[in-house]
Amino acid sequence: MTDPLFALRPWESPEVTSWGRLPMSAVDRRAGAVSLDGDWRFQLLPAPDAPLADAWSSAYVPGVWTMQDTDDLPQYTNVRMPYAEFPPLSPVDNPTGVYEREIDVPADWAGRRIVLQVGAAESVLLVHVEGRPVGISKDSHLAAEFDLSGVVRPGARATVRLTVVKWSDSSHIEDQDQWWHGGITRSVLLYAIDPLYLADVTVRASYDGELRVDCQVRNAGGALPAGWWVSGDLDGQLLTQDEEFDRFNTEDDRVSDFLGEARMRATVPEVRTWNAETPELYGLTVRLHRADGTVADSSYRRIGFRDVQIVGRDLLVNGERVYIRGVNRHDFHPLTGRTVSYDDIRADLVLLKRFGFNAVRTAHYPNDPALYDLADELGFYVVDEADIESHDHAHEIADDPRYLNAFVDRVSRMVLRDKNHPSVIIWSLGNESDYGANHDAAAGWVRRHDPTRPVQYEGAAKRGWADPDLASDIACPMYAALEDCVAHALSGEQTKPLIQCEYSHAMGNSNGTLAAHWAAIESTPGLQGGFIWEFWDHGILQRVSDGRPTGRAGAGLYDNGVAAPGQRWAYGGDFGESIHDGAFIADGVVFPDRTPKPVMFEHREIAAPLRIESFRHEGIVLGNHQHFRGLEWLSGTWELALADGRTLTAPAELPALCPGETVAVPLPFELPEDGGEAWLTLRVTTAEDQPWAPRGTDVCTPQVRLRAATPVPPTVVGGGRVEVDGEGLLIHPLLTLAPTLSLWRAPTDNDELGGMAALWRTWGLDSLVRKVVSVRRDGERVTTVAEYAGAVGVVRHCQVFTPVEGGVLVEESAELPEEFVDVARVGTVFETVPGLDLLEWFGRGPWESYPDRSTGAPVGHHSVPVDELFTPYLRPQESGGRHGVRRFTLSAPDATGLAVDLDEPRQVSVTRHRAEDLTAVRHHDELVPRASCVVQLDAVHRGLGTASCGPDTSAEYLVAPGVHRWSWTLRVL
Repeated sequence: MTDPLFALRPWESPEVTSWGRLPMSAVDRRAGAVSLDGDWRFQLLPAPDAPLADAWSSAYVPGVWTMQDTDDLPQYTNVRMPYAEFPPLSPVDNPTGVYEREIDVPADWAGRRIVLQVGAAESVLLVHVEGRPVGISKDSHLAAEFDLSGVVRPGARATVRLTVVKWSDSSHIEDQDQWWHGGITRSVLLYAIDPLYLADVTVRASYDGELRVDCQVRNAGGALPAGWWVSGDLDGQLLTQDEEFDRFNTEDDRVSDFLGEARMRATVPEVRTWNAETPELYGLTVRLHRADGTVADSSYRRIGFRDVQIVGRDLLVNGERVYIRGVNRHDFHPLTGRTVSYDDIRADLVLLKRFGFNAVRTAHYPNDPALYDLADELGFYVVDEADIESHDHAHEIADDPRYLNAFVDRVSRMVLRDKNHPSVIIWSLGNESDYGANHDAAAGWVRRHDPTRPVQYEGAAKRGWADPDLASDIACPMYAALEDCVAHALSGEQTKPLIQCEYSHAMGNSNGTLAAHWAAIESTPGLQGGFIWEFWDHGILQRVSDGRPTGRAGAGLYDNGVAAPGQRWAYGGDFGESIHDGAFIADGVVFPDRTPKPVMFEHREIAAPLRIESFRHEGIVLGNHQHFRGLEWLSGTWELALADGRTLTAPAELPALCPGETVAVPLPFELPEDGGEAWLTLRVTTAEDQPWAPRGTDVCTPQVRLRAATPVPPTVVGGGRVEVDGEGLLIHPLLTLAPTLSLWRAPTDNDELGGMAALWRTWGLDSLVRKVVSVRRDGERVTTVAEYAGAVGVVRHCQVFTPVEGGVLVEESAELPEEFVDVARVGTVFETVPGLDLLEWFGRGPWESYPDRSTGAPVGHHSVPVDELFTPYLRPQESGGRHGVRRFTLSAPDATGLAVDLDEPRQVSVTRHRAEDLTAVRHHDELVPRASCVVQLDAVHRGLGTASCGPDTSAEYLVAPGVHRWSWTLRVL
């Protein structure tokens, strides 16, 4: 006999979104449910209609089989579907996982409604219990519930079988920029409730303290029993029945025999409102009573009082125009793929909070339910995005009526689940799916069901940022040029808030000009922020020995962004897949183990709640850049860094400042007359424990220069001598490779995908050939002129070596031909003897910084071991640079070594790798650190930009042709 579920072939039937699945609800049943997580019997079939074998293995639930030692391995694509079949078809080879286990149904569940909840399954779920068909569900990122009351018996054991088909018609609208997996990715639960139950609860809590709670009531038997009623309280304050609502329903003949509706209200005096800075929550309990007063069902959740409005071109939260400092976030873990725990999500959000983020876009699907609970608690604005992305076949599907049900189903179920979370301030219809009637249908449903929040969708917004007739209430472009955003805001035509749904692509060493973006946003009415792409580098921990995912056994096999020996972070192509998009999956602000990348410190400073506005005669002007909060939660310490090596400190008394206010405070130090260049820093930390940070956690380090440097030329020493070899190269006891000209860097991902690296290779910058033109000694001074020839153009390089007190002054110039319109760097590279393992410097730090990404690195005195200077981006590339370095030392444990003084603040890097070492490999396990230090001193260094997906760096950070000059002094410690 043919199974009715398989007879439907639901994996190739987009019209079938579910069968036997219960309606989505905002009533959370997780508390008190029986967990079915753990090891299940498992078979991986080659196709959904393939017969079962006799032998079973096991698989852990929740988890994807692609990470559990099966032959179906992860595959990464960004836009392209991983198979050739057009929608709605799926390939013949279609891995299908069959999960099976027994469940013991408690005897005391007799007479109750028994429900199975499957948290998420990728991509089609078919449910059988005791061999009987129970239901079908699609949408890989929302839970599916099924009523088992008619197929199981309380006090007895039953067999549950969950069949998960990997490829389906749904795959064509789940074509997101992430790894493809298959399996059950969220928890499986079993719970029981009374036949009379709360079918849904809708909360509307306004920032004026008005609360409205709408309840829907159903009975498993169909007809509602007489006399039921609801009650509720808010942290002990009783809710009152809305008699006007009841009277209207009666008079309008809206009283149903099978759908009960009730409304309760309350007014909270002196309400504590919810926002991302002060996320105040109240506990709401709703009870459903039988006629005799006993409680049949109840629901508890924490709610927040807040309003979201669009007024003109401003997005307002509680009447305030707020900046959206957001990031896109996937559910990801390097050991489990798509499965994340409560602790994982909390760690994600705590880290984001510590680095100044206040918003999350759930890219590109509803995230695990725990995220919303935590966003409510910790304070994040959430753009909740439906599980719709048809990137490879976007315009074809957007108007395809076969997918209409799927679009509306996915958007509506997301809204029904998440509507009571104060953190959710915007609904998103999905991502990169063009724009069509299916989107408009989904938007129409949302606007009817929840008129309290705006709707956004980039595919609609790109048709016209100001068009009022499109399905997006917000202009939410991707990777729009900054000048275009500013021009739109100044055009007089803007009608909607402009908040980029994706910007500042974080692939590899990236996020250049982030500070420039925010300077424009904060100074241009109409611009309100955006969401960096993205949070994670999606590197999967992989065993090098056999190329398989390490899986759950990999706990502890990584640290500080680096995989342990024998392991590596895998990206597209590393599992042998022929169709893939390489390292484009590694584009986050954190490494796969959640270690922050340097851009996180940049963002933290850009988002600083307390800033130094200026230094003027009356003192230091401080400004509160928050929207709702004072400074009472912060404490501070003043630091004065002097160029001569001194750092003075003093406690800071932070003023009482309301949001948006400024005040001048006295200079905390009497500035010494000597000491040279002087920088004042206010190190701001948490004054008390916060839900997301213990007391003393760094919040920001605003800084101002009090005194500029006064150039002091080195003292020329008569009778000294500089040694050079026959090629005119400097001979020095601490150098193993003499200083030579450097124009090449190991290409960043932006360099490669933006096309610059290909251009540089065409010019031959990676293989310049040096030829000595002349070596001339003039007394103590030696002048070497050389030419560096590429495939096109010749660079003339001059070095003048002069003995000075304690060392040698090196004065350099390089004349770039006009063909070299945009090079990576112009500077000097040399290598030291082994054993110099500590770098100390005066300049920006301590973390990595570059010319267009240096705001988060304060000027001061810094000390870092050489082995910790390198940043381990997943694909090895230029990294480890420090911008604005004035002087540095490289020393051994016995304090011997070398010192370098630069003529002006320059870009410096010190690592164990030459540029060609980094360029030659794909992964860090292939790198062999050198014993020496590879030192780069750059007169100019090209900005990073974000050209892997978005704008390149701005013109001021490009390296132009012409003559470049720089000098530096090398001394022995």
